[in-house]
Amino acid sequence: MAAADATFLDFPLSLDARGRAGLTGEDDHVRDLIRQVIFTAPGERVNRPEFGCGLKQLVFAPASDALAAATEQLVHGSLLRWLDTLILVERVGVAALEERLEVTVVYRLRATGERVEDTFVKTGPA
Repeated sequence: MAAADATFLDFPLSLDARGRAGLTGEDDHVRDLIRQVIFTAPGERVNRPEFGCGLKQLVFAPASDALAAATEQLVHGSLLRWLDTLILVERVGVAALEERLEVTVVYRLRATGERVEDTFVKTGPA
């Protein structure tokens, strides 16, 4: 595990006031990783074509309870596969609201045991 004062490259890549690569702490780094897993489509990364969960593909499907349930399973499984050493996923909730898909992930950081709840939003046609 990373040390408590560890720093990581910020995502998306940014520059700080000195013109150097932006850095972030471990908690924000984990949130960045979750965003990458959720919003990367399988096949998008050349050197790791199986990475991601394909959420973007579901945005164009009609919003429904079935879409929400499928998305919960898709996101939960992908987070387990790619981030299991960093987080313990407690719950994934999905709300399909007209043209919005809200994905809420409740997880514990394995390094500290801290419980975190984050919501990620994607928009598209209903």
